[in-house]
Amino acid sequence: MSVALSCGGLSKQLGNRRVLRDLDLEIVAGEVLTLLGASGSGKTTLLRLVAGLLDPDSGSIRIGGEVVWQDGTGVPPERRRIAMVFQDYALWPHMSVEGNINFGLKSQRLATAEIRSRLVHALEVTQLGPYADRYPNELSGGQQQRVAIARCLAARPRLMLFDEPLSNLDAALREDLRSEMMQLVRAEGITAVYVTHDQAEAMAVSDRIGVMREGTIAQLDSPQAIYRAPADAFVATFIGGFSLLPGQAMSGELSLEGVEGALLRTTSRLQGSVSLVIRPEDARPAAGFALNMLKGQVVSRAFQGRCWRLLVAIGRAKIRLDWPDRPEIGSELLFSLAPENCILVAR
Repeated sequence: MSVALSCGGLSKQLGNRRVLRDLDLEIVAGEVLTLLGASGSGKTTLLRLVAGLLDPDSGSIRIGGEVVWQDGTGVPPERRRIAMVFQDYALWPHMSVEGNINFGLKSQRLATAEIRSRLVHALEVTQLGPYADRYPNELSGGQQQRVAIARCLAARPRLMLFDEPLSNLDAALREDLRSEMMQLVRAEGITAVYVTHDQAEAMAVSDRIGVMREGTIAQLDSPQAIYRAPADAFVATFIGGFSLLPGQAMSGELSLEGVEGALLRTTSRLQGSVSLVIRPEDARPAAGFALNMLKGQVVSRAFQGRCWRLLVAIGRAKIRLDWPDRPEIGSELLFSLAPENCILVAR
């Protein structure tokens, strides 16, 4: 497949802080890649460099094989054929839905028939036809965001950038619009870079996720691969809220530190000082002499609908577990982990 976006050795300093550090990234055509990270990790800065809203201090950017930044020289944003969806919609309040979509098309000096064709298509796929004559203040938040998406689709971009596009919407609407939005992107065959700090959102929309930490990409892989095999302790705790317990690994066995008599079998080949990654859903009720049995004390509980989310003290640490029934606070909990679910990462 052809490469839609290539970033090589990108660095950027804002004030006294180095926001990006020699970052490399490559995205193939038609892929949806999410940049996931906490505030200050560099994800939005990277997006703005690609869009041309900021200039890198060093490195190169290629879009569809065209060099748009290298050696201090760049192609201006309006000539990069990039569309960007912002979290605040960025609509012209004095223009109707149709006017907002047409505005960018007219600036491209397209033929009237081409503008009309693109407008009709954008309104149809976003289901905004009945609202074409309305103004932004007459629309809901979800409808306004659909207008922003329609405007981008009409521009026929080489690359579509999403900067926290759903963060201003309530939870139920956010999930519905997210599904609609990504169906559109995939149906139109658009290459997209999606920025979010929401792990569940990243898992739902992405072909691949780049987990960012201090201006670098800590892990770049499919959502499934990152969830099943996080690259390190940072990714494990950030991507899924997993719990970590320190230990020593040797020949397929793990001795947990600070947990008397805890010796677990694993399928990991790591040796030495490691952390055991515990995914909440991997714990199973245990009794007697079950394999890989651990004992803890229930500190707190919260009903999650399908299960109870527990905070359990084990040794000097506290871990999160999903449990089928409601235990008493302060009660003893016996649980086990299958060897294949004893994920180890280096410390």
